[in-house]
Amino acid sequence: MLQIKNLTLTHRRDLRTLVERFSFVLNDGDKAVLIGEEGNGKSTLLKWVYDPALVEPYCQWTGERAGEAGPMGYLAQDLTEEEKAGSVYEFCAACPAFHDLTPRELGDIVRQLRFPAEEFYSDRAVGTLSGGERIKLQLGRLLFQRPAVLLLDEPSSDLDLETLQWLEGFLRDFPGTVLYISHDEALIENTATVVLHIEHPREGKPPRCTAHRLDYRAYVQRREAGIAYQTQQARKEKEEYDKKMDKYRRIQQSVEHAQNAVSRQDPGGGRLLKKKMHAVQSMGRRFEREAAEMTKLPEVEEAIFLRFPEGTALPAGKAVLDLRLEELRAGDRLLAKDIRLRVMGGEKVGILGPNGAGKSTLLREVAAALLSRRDLKAAYMSQDYAETLPLEETPIDFLAPGGDAASQTRARTYLGSIRYAREEMVHPIAALSGGQKAKLLMTKMVLDGVNVLILDEPTRNFSPISGPRVRQALGDYGGTIISVSHDRKYLAEVCGTLYRFTEKGLVPVGPGEL
Repeated sequence: MLQIKNLTLTHRRDLRTLVERFSFVLNDGDKAVLIGEEGNGKSTLLKWVYDPALVEPYCQWTGERAGEAGPMGYLAQDLTEEEKAGSVYEFCAACPAFHDLTPRELGDIVRQLRFPAEEFYSDRAVGTLSGGERIKLQLGRLLFQRPAVLLLDEPSSDLDLETLQWLEGFLRDFPGTVLYISHDEALIENTATVVLHIEHPREGKPPRCTAHRLDYRAYVQRREAGIAYQTQQARKEKEEYDKKMDKYRRIQQSVEHAQNAVSRQDPGGGRLLKKKMHAVQSMGRRFEREAAEMTKLPEVEEAIFLRFPEGTALPAGKAVLDLRLEELRAGDRLLAKDIRLRVMGGEKVGILGPNGAGKSTLLREVAAALLSRRDLKAAYMSQDYAETLPLEETPIDFLAPGGDAASQTRARTYLGSIRYAREEMVHPIAALSGGQKAKLLMTKMVLDGVNVLILDEPTRNFSPISGPRVRQALGDYGGTIISVSHDRKYLAEVCGTLYRFTEKGLVPVGPGEL
């Protein structure tokens, strides 16, 4: 059992409280997902649960971890550069338990991971592994230690569809407790039995941290129904209260007017009006007490607001791309032959395929062909945000390069709509999370009014709460989208044309084949 009591986490730099008095209990076999917008402290909480020393340099905390959790295994979002440069064997050998494994124990791990035993002894550099191979290697090193609890920070990031489906089975079948962070809604829906939600309703208000023993779909439905009911109740009570207050003000004004007009020769009438005024004042105090007890509008963290302008539409008959490649190579490596990709105005294309096949390389070819076109206004979102974001600038500088007051005000308004805290607006972009960088790039595309989007894994860093809004914005977008994605919901809800990337070119995929 993993028990957390009254945990509060506060950022040292800006004294922003990330988590406040959060308590929850996870039992053996629970599969708990930790959700919330980017920057809300999910990764920090996960690190603290594993080892408070990991957050000590940038975060102060109070609270305790109780219960008999047993050995814990922690998977970070990213490997270090040193780990990437080393061999697979060196990565495994860094775990002392690896050397103590019996052949039978290693065989059990191999079967769980569907990862060849000989790969653990490979001289391949870790950085050359595909996303799927890398996650299996990392999980393998955790399993060497026989953990009772797995703490996984974005295990689904950069995985192809086949590996995502494998990961779902792995999480469900793991006998111990799992606490994980993921932006893949399909994976969350298929695995989570407990939902932990960190919300920052608005600036100046404390964070709201809740735990729910529900699967994700049930939680979302209950949350939305609760918000709708509380909102309706609050507005109904406010409407009734406003009617009472209108009547009260008319009575008050009537008595005040009579008091001002009463004759000094009628002291009896004055005393009567004075009693009436006392009664009116008593009524006012009663209404004040009623107002304090009224149902409040729900204080929940809203999803980001994102919408492309209507002027981005392209005529359906316009040829946006007619790409023909006899060969696609990455250095000396042949990735695919005979690639044909024709895209028309308003078409939304999704390309899927295994990790490492060459999809991102193809998308760079598409970007090279379209970004220089004068009859189009195209924008490119790479998986590596550093390719298109000036990391030394602040978000305001990026959205308002002119620096004039009007542009900066507009930039602040847009940043607020995508759930940026005031402090984040003036931090260097390099200090932002992946999700905040993705929001920034999307917002720049909105402000620039582009009519062709070239997107490499566009939804991978958006929270499950904001993901539906992003998909809706891209689905409503009137321009053309050419994208690579493993997000099943994005591919199904946004992309009308699907291709599978293969060594023999792009093969059309039907919606039912996802």
